[in-house]
Amino acid sequence: MAKTITFTVQPGGSLNGQARVPGDKSISHRSIMLGSLADGVTHVKGFLEAEDALATLQAFKDMGVVIEGPKNGELTIHGVGKHGLKAPQKPLYLGNSGTSMRLLSGLLAGQAFDSILTGDKSLSGRPMKRVTDPLAQMGAVIETTEKGTAPLHIKGQDGKLKGIDYQMPMASAQVKSCLLLAGMYAEGATRVTEPAPTRDHTERMLSGFSYPVEKEGAKVTITAEGRLTAADIDVPSDISSAAFFLVGASIAPGSDIVLNHVGINPTRTGVIDILRLMGANIEILNERIVGGEPVADLHVKSAPLKGIDIPEELVPLAIDEFPVLFVAAACAEGQTRLTGAEELRVKESDRIQVMADGLQILGVDAQSTPDGMIIQGGKIGSGSVESHGDHRIAMAFSIAGLRADGKIVINDCENVNTSFPEFIEIAPALGLKLQSEQG
Repeated sequence: MAKTITFTVQPGGSLNGQARVPGDKSISHRSIMLGSLADGVTHVKGFLEAEDALATLQAFKDMGVVIEGPKNGELTIHGVGKHGLKAPQKPLYLGNSGTSMRLLSGLLAGQAFDSILTGDKSLSGRPMKRVTDPLAQMGAVIETTEKGTAPLHIKGQDGKLKGIDYQMPMASAQVKSCLLLAGMYAEGATRVTEPAPTRDHTERMLSGFSYPVEKEGAKVTITAEGRLTAADIDVPSDISSAAFFLVGASIAPGSDIVLNHVGINPTRTGVIDILRLMGANIEILNERIVGGEPVADLHVKSAPLKGIDIPEELVPLAIDEFPVLFVAAACAEGQTRLTGAEELRVKESDRIQVMADGLQILGVDAQSTPDGMIIQGGKIGSGSVESHGDHRIAMAFSIAGLRADGKIVINDCENVNTSFPEFIEIAPALGLKLQSEQG
């Protein structure tokens, strides 16, 4: 029997002090992928030592890349060059990580060897057609289940991929990144046009490794004419992890915190923009560029929040932060309405339904809609809620305890380790009354 972890949060309190939350998950994944394919030795600092990023690391080790660490977030990657990966002896197991699976499917489609990508039950239910369909247009040969899900059987098409001009039907950084990585192995140009801006860590890091990428408006172009040169990377703190404390400090009276070295890439700061529209007091201090990525310290003080209609153009820029933003909405005065976020239904869980169910258990008027939620701000009560094995749901309900009138018990929290293993140390150090118990 696998171990289960239950969070219990006692009501009230405030958040005070300073913290540096762990490294950005998206950038940690990409540092392994590009560092492995680079010529030379890449040093990484601030790497996220959590299950998802470690799954990517293990996959590249299984393909013959020598990687030392991680130790205290530091890694040394001995790059094998763009064509240096070796056939893995067994299927590559990617756990709960959708990013690993979607990006690797593009990267592996153009290799000289065959590979199989598998994942846990949650990942095996997530949609992969959004990457396998456009990859097939490039000439990739990838077999999925009848539902279009993992395991993915990839037949290496060494030198046979062709660049395409792809208009993405929905905004997804993972689809864009997957096709750019495949484009490094395709004949001619691969052009990806996105309907709305999504995170651009892949493009920034490709440039950081001296690989030519052209960006023109909503279109990104890449060719096989290029090589990656090793670079040093200092991974910024993950704004998706910082978001729990941005909301916590906003809603808990008497809070005053500083979060250090947070990545404020403009494709990721939707959570700051949305909270500010609700009336949050967030200052961006000490802005700087580290390894091509903008970084800053975020100073947050408690403030009375008001309900808003969340602007649809901010949705892709805050897609991972909605579970905790729903908690902010539950504490705000008036109604908050989210639309245009159907993508949330196919994350690690159906985040719209799971959050609506949990908020209702806690006495909040939260109504799910096909593409979002309508929340009437009010009081948060006590109760026992299900995280459905989704790390962001578990942490969001933990933060709700700051404004609850009784204790909140959250079940099935073991997947917090996929993105933020230190949550159970950092949150109580800042003032959240959280206890974690193994069953």
